[in-house]
Amino acid sequence: MLLGECAHVRTGDKGDIAQISVIAFDPGEYPRLARRVTVARVLGHLAGVQVRSATRYELPGLGALNFVLEGALSGGVTRSLALDAHGKSLGAQLLDLSVDEDDQAGEA
Repeated sequence: MLLGECAHVRTGDKGDIAQISVIAFDPGEYPRLARRVTVARVLGHLAGVQVRSATRYELPGLGALNFVLEGALSGGVTRSLALDAHGKSLGAQLLDLSVDEDDQAGEA
């Protein structure tokens, strides 16, 4: 199962920081998301993005995880030469992350 089958994302960017919130469609899926959508797996999935530091915040009451990716925007939205490597693009890419329990690819 891909992340996009059990969750949606909301994103934002400010300066050189991208934020990706992963929100379960069904709150019952939150425990799976908490186990499978780790900082290591997010960074592995977004391997082409140079991230200086990443922090995950857990919001179990909302069935959501929030990732703050510092340095992810190549100097900032207005300074980057990258084509649309902003929050929305990163969030859309993350929806292809496998959240199957038996998938060990990218485990850390």
